[in-house]
Amino acid sequence: MSRQIRFNAFDMNCVAHQSSGLWRHPEDRSATYNTLEYWTNLAQLLEKGTFDGIFIADVLGTYDVYGGSNEAAIRNGAQVPVNDPILLVSAMAHVTEHLGFGVTAGTAYEHPYPFARRMTTLDHLTKGRVGWNVVTGYLPSAARNMGHDDQMEHDDRYDHADEYLEVLYKLWEGSWEDDAVVKDRERGVFTDPSKVHEIGHRGKHFTVPGIHISEPSPQRSPVIYQAGASPRGIAFAAGNAEAIFVAAPTKEVLTGTVSRIRDALEAAGRDRYAAKIYTLLTIITDETPEKAQAKYEEYLSYASDEGALVFMSGWMGIDLSQYDLDEPVGNVKSNAIQSVIANLQESARHGKEFTVRDIGRHGSIGGLGPTIVGSGTQIADQLQEWVEETDVDGFNLAYAITPGTWEDVIEHVIPVLRERGVYPTEYTPGTLRHKLHGRGDRLPEEHKGAGYRIGAQVAVG
Repeated sequence: MSRQIRFNAFDMNCVAHQSSGLWRHPEDRSATYNTLEYWTNLAQLLEKGTFDGIFIADVLGTYDVYGGSNEAAIRNGAQVPVNDPILLVSAMAHVTEHLGFGVTAGTAYEHPYPFARRMTTLDHLTKGRVGWNVVTGYLPSAARNMGHDDQMEHDDRYDHADEYLEVLYKLWEGSWEDDAVVKDRERGVFTDPSKVHEIGHRGKHFTVPGIHISEPSPQRSPVIYQAGASPRGIAFAAGNAEAIFVAAPTKEVLTGTVSRIRDALEAAGRDRYAAKIYTLLTIITDETPEKAQAKYEEYLSYASDEGALVFMSGWMGIDLSQYDLDEPVGNVKSNAIQSVIANLQESARHGKEFTVRDIGRHGSIGGLGPTIVGSGTQIADQLQEWVEETDVDGFNLAYAITPGTWEDVIEHVIPVLRERGVYPTEYTPGTLRHKLHGRGDRLPEEHKGAGYRIGAQVAVG
């Protein structure tokens, strides 16, 4: 049987997540992002399509690199206004049974101790369907609003994140024994104190002496997602991630990225396929190729080129307003998302030199990933080609309009994939971790987080 294809939906608690300007389309509902109904309806739709989950992005600052201010971001609704992603999950979990939830939260500006409790709470309430997308931050505006002159240097952010996760693993895996909660009514003992342990963490960035104040949840540690594709980001993912999101403009670039990640997983003592790799993609589809192309052209008529350049400037860490629209961009150093620059440089080596104009048009629908257009059969053909040629596991599907883009995928593409036997017809029972990897609810023994479990005394201190 051909390799199975996996889908996540990529969204954010904001207007027109990555397709700036498309909020104006009469069928787009992203302006209702601040209602529970938007999210519960979306969750039920995605579960109907047997999506692995919904991956919810987040930022804590505005995109103010373009033009040296946030005016263009505010004017275009470019991820501002934006609300908290974590508060959405309980409502979506209540109306679904299987859908997973990948929640983005940064390591730079919140102490790990209260964050550990928030994620444990969600894992309880979702019955083990929550994952955490670990981000180290890239917007200077977020750093300034948290009292810093600028964000830490790129690699330093990952060093800080390493200790952040160490604290979390100690709390989630190494504080409570599995049978600590006894609920003994006769003796009046809810929890056996001898089976709850202080973690005694004292490091460069954090001091956390005490216990985790939440009892163990179904997964203990949430599924760890990660999206960094720089050399330092890949090294971080190799030690921690169970699902990895990448963005590549071409199959050639994606093939190299996936290969580097697989090699890094092996170098970290894990299996090459210990993490599911999803690449960013936007699908525009309809009954016929002609209808799909017409739909794409219509969507482009609503897109904001300025909004796209606002996003790209923030992701690249470069003010694209200072360049002529036909000037090539790529041979620069970035302290933001370094993989964006690397991908542009790699594309140039394969004969595709991106100009500022190209970047704006490329990113106007779906952001950093490619957009493919065609009938359901044509899209299915391309998806299978991408999986077979690049070794990627699946696709993180951005939208042009919401929920219409995903409705179209469910109506036109998924039935073709199912007919070919390359897309699931039902969910695997159990937690998100078991659904993704089929190895149970807990971190596998070879994962670094498992080294902090009770009994691994050197780890828990």
